[in-house]
Amino acid sequence: MSKVDTLKAWVAESRRIVAFTGAGVSTESGIPDFRSVDGLYNQKFEYPPETIISHSFYERNPAYFFRFYREKMLPLGFEPNVTHRVLAKWEQEGRLSAVVTQNIDGLHQKAGSKTVYELHGSVLRNYCTRCGKFYPAEFIRDSVGIPRCTCGGIVKPDVVLYEEGLDQSTIEKSVMAIRDADMLIVMGTSLTVYPAAGFINYYRGSRLVLINRDATPYDDRADLVLHERLGAVFSQFE
Repeated sequence: MSKVDTLKAWVAESRRIVAFTGAGVSTESGIPDFRSVDGLYNQKFEYPPETIISHSFYERNPAYFFRFYREKMLPLGFEPNVTHRVLAKWEQEGRLSAVVTQNIDGLHQKAGSKTVYELHGSVLRNYCTRCGKFYPAEFIRDSVGIPRCTCGGIVKPDVVLYEEGLDQSTIEKSVMAIRDADMLIVMGTSLTVYPAAGFINYYRGSRLVLINRDATPYDDRADLVLHERLGAVFSQFE
């Protein structure tokens, strides 16, 4: 039996799948990830990307932060790919209970997924840091310089910057979903960014699946490992 056949059999038998997704899920929609050959870490800026998208840099130099954010981190106009669509279908079929994602692009919801826990927030939610008024992503995109609310406050994206903590409620819901899962599929993530990568330690079942183009530090702990493109795997489920 091939690895994909094993995956198909497990999916067919499962009723509480949790998908843990990283940037590799969205690269096939055209959104660059951070660590690939043409990812953000390999592009040239005056500062390293991890410095620019840190809380202290945002506080110190918001104009530069927003210039970088608009150019490199505001993935509008992209569409879900086959992986997003299959996960949404599994949820509708009663097989998948939640998606826990490190992504901030909202493509899981755009594909139809309902229960999505966004560990690192979402570019689609933006709030005035003074009065709390909500603004859509297009407001950030179309503003010039530092985006300002009608009250004068800065409109900040609801994304978790370096040096910022994850949302406690999202953490608790993610941990609960992973702990209760009868199958955990980890996909498109190098599992090197913490605390998010540590979440898979809460899984207590015997069907831990890792699907990633490159090896991860958790490969030897998985019950099934596929070093393949996600699109190649999930197109067999559509």
